[in-house]
Amino acid sequence: MKLLRVGAVGQERPAALDARGRLVDLSGVVAEIDGAFLAEGGIEAAHAAVLGGALPVIADPVLRIGAPIARPGKIVCVGLNYSDHAAEIEAELPAEPILFLKAPNTVVGPNDRVLIPRASVKTDWEVELAVVIGRTARYLDSEAEALACVAGYAVSNDLSEREFQLERGGQWDKGKSCETFNPLGPWLVTADEIPDPQDLGLRLSVNGHRRQNGHTKNMIFGVAEVIRYVSRFMVLEPGDVINTGTPAGVALGLPEPKPYLRAGDVVEVEIDGLGTQRQTVAAAG
Repeated sequence: MKLLRVGAVGQERPAALDARGRLVDLSGVVAEIDGAFLAEGGIEAAHAAVLGGALPVIADPVLRIGAPIARPGKIVCVGLNYSDHAAEIEAELPAEPILFLKAPNTVVGPNDRVLIPRASVKTDWEVELAVVIGRTARYLDSEAEALACVAGYAVSNDLSEREFQLERGGQWDKGKSCETFNPLGPWLVTADEIPDPQDLGLRLSVNGHRRQNGHTKNMIFGVAEVIRYVSRFMVLEPGDVINTGTPAGVALGLPEPKPYLRAGDVVEVEIDGLGTQRQTVAAAG
């Protein structure tokens, strides 16, 4: 099932795509697609309602799409998790997953504007597979247990400001948590529709020029291992998001002059089975 949230910023309502590809309104069934929804059997309730076929169809073709999960508790990110990306920036392969946190309020809709921070000269793109947690995960012992905690998957653009990240004191968070730096969606695709998260192609283009063309089979640490590993250090809760790393092709890894994002650029992001994003870049006011 594909779940999404539609409407103006702050006024999104829950929706789903039915078997005919129609956008149907879930607001009469569930209040919101958030951590409580996932923890309290919301996916099952939404699925039953969609199968019932009586939900109202949303006919507005230009309705804004918001992030598919509201108010994530935390966003856990994995750095250097693709072998080709590590190679392009001449970094050693990590022995264990490299973890950092991203501010939850970086999350915006998949087609919302991306704002280049004030004084930024190195804003970069990163297509990533996002995992949305559906049940509490702590001290997991196996990868099977880890996958059982997945509610679904989504497209993420884990934007970064490389100067802030790498040249301003060595703290990645301040290069990762700028406003609008995590477009998410368009859908939360439930886990049953993605039998193997290590069999997905990821692509990103800037101004029509393909920059990233990767595959999740090239993750150093797969989705299940990432979840199991993270659960040893922090409790994952329903609604939390894990950005699982990016393949080669980021601006940081390209020859000089590196084509970092500028106002007016258009970024298009897609993952097999998870939909597409399209963002126009603007300068922060």
